[in-house]
Amino acid sequence: MAFVAQIKIPATYMRGGTSKGVFFNLQDLPEAAQLPGAARDALLLRVIGSPDPYDKQIDGMGGATSSTSKMVILSKSIKADHDVDYLFGQVAIDKAFVDWSGNCGNLSAAVGSFAISSGLVDAERIPHNGVAVVRIWQANIGKSIIAHVPITEGAVQETGDFELDGVTFPAAEVQLEFLDPAADEEGAGGSMFPTGNLVDDLEVPGVGTFKATLINAGIPTIFINAADLGYRGTELQGELNGDPKALAMFETIRAHGALRMGLIEHLDQAAQRQHTPKVAFVAAPADYQASSGKAVKAEDVDLLVRALSMGKLHHAMMGTAAVAIGTAAAIPGTLVNLAAGGGERSAVRFGHPSGTLRVGAEAIQANGEWRVVKAIMSRSARVLMEGWVRVPGDSF
Repeated sequence: MAFVAQIKIPATYMRGGTSKGVFFNLQDLPEAAQLPGAARDALLLRVIGSPDPYDKQIDGMGGATSSTSKMVILSKSIKADHDVDYLFGQVAIDKAFVDWSGNCGNLSAAVGSFAISSGLVDAERIPHNGVAVVRIWQANIGKSIIAHVPITEGAVQETGDFELDGVTFPAAEVQLEFLDPAADEEGAGGSMFPTGNLVDDLEVPGVGTFKATLINAGIPTIFINAADLGYRGTELQGELNGDPKALAMFETIRAHGALRMGLIEHLDQAAQRQHTPKVAFVAAPADYQASSGKAVKAEDVDLLVRALSMGKLHHAMMGTAAVAIGTAAAIPGTLVNLAAGGGERSAVRFGHPSGTLRVGAEAIQANGEWRVVKAIMSRSARVLMEGWVRVPGDSF
């Protein structure tokens, strides 16, 4: 019996922030996968090694966590005043499913670097030495991101002394600006607070009723007080990810929050929208030991935040969720703001399982509606490997 040979596709494996994924230039994909649809999803699933009933993604490029089961497709932008269009796919590990409903803030840090190195940014916009300003159109959510990418001798500078908790080695700093980050995707109500409230009573049958801040900024996120769930806000991955009952509770909360936010019409649709919304719990500052063994002191942070991604507690913090945290912290009266001590603020430093992170946000109120002009944070990125990925020719 004859079997179809493998094909090879140009690709780059990159770390961006505390995530990593496979990056493609749209034009390098097989013709059938250059358009959205079943062929594209099947190809990306095969590249990453999903669905895998063993939850290991051994036969693919994935790393068997939500932070490492990711895909990015870039192309020269068709939007005015933008350099590159950025499409992100969150690939399920044990299911044949690619979620296109949101952005990855961490991998956003690598988009500018890849775009420059791949010739997607006009040469005149790249200094010989200095900082290149790359204008990114985030196609999943229809938002603009500005990446400030360091350049040395005409090439992307990847090495440096910028340290990011959750990443082992230092690298060059990439500053990101998420412009007007409040999500306005169809079904989200077009408002930063889809219910019209800074705090809601979220009723979750079989679990309880919780105070919650439901916000569309960076990525739709449900914030709940840690104490209301029986947590301290100092938890590390092992304390939740080994507790199936707790994970099921968070998924139930996520589904009901998605319904309340207008992101889904029926509860059973939550299973087909795993990437969004996120669920996070917040607490006032406290001492704890990060997963690396680093001591985080209460005086080092404004609040504590733990967030779940794709059904598991994240090892650090998703970049888009960090935008949601910074945005909510800037608006007096949200649960995030109250956990940080209340009042007006333009930046917040929060503790997460791997350490701390600072994010800034500029919030304004007009006609009773809150709007965030932009959120700012620093990440780093570097190429891990480049060349080709190979997949069986009949896999898509």
